[in-house]
Amino acid sequence: MRAQIAQRTLRTDRWWIPPLATFAGLLLISVYAAVRTFMGDHYWVDEYRYLTPMYSPCLSQECLPNAAHFGRPLPELPGFLTPPVIIIPFLLGFRVTCYYYRKAYYRAAWMSPPACAVAEPHAKYTGETRFPLVAQNLHRYFFYAASLLLLINIYDAFYAFSTGIGLGNIVLLVNVALLGAYTLSCHSCRHIAGGRLKHFSKHPVRYWAWTRISKLNAKHMQLAWASLIFVCVTDLYVALVASGTITDLRLVN
Repeated sequence: MRAQIAQRTLRTDRWWIPPLATFAGLLLISVYAAVRTFMGDHYWVDEYRYLTPMYSPCLSQECLPNAAHFGRPLPELPGFLTPPVIIIPFLLGFRVTCYYYRKAYYRAAWMSPPACAVAEPHAKYTGETRFPLVAQNLHRYFFYAASLLLLINIYDAFYAFSTGIGLGNIVLLVNVALLGAYTLSCHSCRHIAGGRLKHFSKHPVRYWAWTRISKLNAKHMQLAWASLIFVCVTDLYVALVASGTITDLRLVN
């Protein structure tokens, strides 16, 4: 049972600012991602081989041939659907089931609860024991899918160096570095490294990995936001270069 208090809250600070800011941030990023997903254009810079992470891997017949690094094995998508809809369920699943993001949108969107020591508006609380929230237990499987997609993003970033070095290369590298740090800091990754071990001394390699991942895990919230925002920054940069709005700053040709 949750604590029952007659007042809405006993807090006197502006407790509503953090959940409001979180909601606004997630909403803006969601709108941007939706627009870019269904835009279906300006995702590939052929001259410099920049591919936005939102369209990687590009696997359907709609994909530009040079942007399809792993071929186009899938048929043309029906209606208004675009190539990102193939990978977005896995990326979205990884983010939505992430331990930090659960806390973020439970408070900001569902107000369950909106903040510590603030009563929630819901009549009852069932946690993550019933549908649809019981699906949060799939997080570890989304982690595997996200890890595979991260490897593909890393390949894309290094593949772009075959034409030289430009600002876009640096943007792509920073993006995969943040995505890698966020993925490694995941609670599931930490459990894979050191979970179910009774004696760390008998598993020195896993213990070494667990200690490093634990340090990253302490920054999981910051990495979650930094990686999410920078994916949008990377996509925007590639889109602007691909559309001819800006010119990529070349450092080495």
